[in-house]
Amino acid sequence: MNFKTLTAVLALSVATPVLAENPMVGGAAMFETKNIVENAVNSADHTTLVAAVKAAGLVDALQSDGPFTVFAPVNAAFAALPAGTVDTLLKPENKDMLTKVLTAHVVAGKLSGSEIMRKAKASKDGYFHMQTLSGDALSATVRGRNLYLVDESGNASQVTIGDVNQSNGVIHVVNAVLVPK
Repeated sequence: MNFKTLTAVLALSVATPVLAENPMVGGAAMFETKNIVENAVNSADHTTLVAAVKAAGLVDALQSDGPFTVFAPVNAAFAALPAGTVDTLLKPENKDMLTKVLTAHVVAGKLSGSEIMRKAKASKDGYFHMQTLSGDALSATVRGRNLYLVDESGNASQVTIGDVNQSNGVIHVVNAVLVPK
């Protein structure tokens, strides 16, 4: 490989979210042959998300054919919410609110990180606008070489691991919880 080719490869790899054949997420390999839930339960970084999905009764939905694009917050993202928020959301009487928060992280269809970035860069306002399964708006933008999601409240979340392909869609790991209005 010559220097020019190596430079082009390195530029491409930096300009898109982290990719791998079977990327490691939360210390576990993720497999395209498994569905979103089957992979997520193995990630040590997503135990809060998995508990929330179970509490909201969304396991069956996320194991269905889809396809889905899931923006999956890590445990640290949930921990960064105001004190008591997660405990409150996990109470049975708040199941509807929890479902709304979780489905605000899911878009119908399978969107790769590079596709989202390309659409954001090509738009007039610099944002690729999506509607989540909760009915809320979610926008994606590129800042430098990073992909960010912006919720309706203006909160931004960075994609830290992109294109974790699943049998029923794709997961993009994010570092903040998106909050619907």
